[in-house]
Amino acid sequence: MIIEIDFNSDEAIYVQLCNQIIMGIATDQLKVGETLPSVRQLADTIGINMHTVNKAYSVLKQEGFLTIDRRRGAVISIDADRIRALEEMKRELLVVLARGCCRNISREEVHALIDEIFDEYK
Repeated sequence: MIIEIDFNSDEAIYVQLCNQIIMGIATDQLKVGETLPSVRQLADTIGINMHTVNKAYSVLKQEGFLTIDRRRGAVISIDADRIRALEEMKRELLVVLARGCCRNISREEVHALIDEIFDEYK
């Protein structure tokens, strides 16, 4: 998986990194049990600070996408807590859908967009 960072983006680099790893998991480019590069290795490859990679890995661990193993490092490990995941998704969607409603985006357009995006995953 190739990770590309937009250094001109307003989005924090660690957030971009987290999002790209999550997208890699969702699109099956990264698989459960696969080991990610070490913090130092990924930082050197992308050209960012090691602390930024470490922060991204910590966030992904906290969110249940990674486990940190002393020997193997950062390992893709999906948290199977569906109820928590659905509640988190609902909180995030509330704001996104409210923004869409303010811009007169219809329910049908939202459904079509969700179907389009969901078809890109597994």
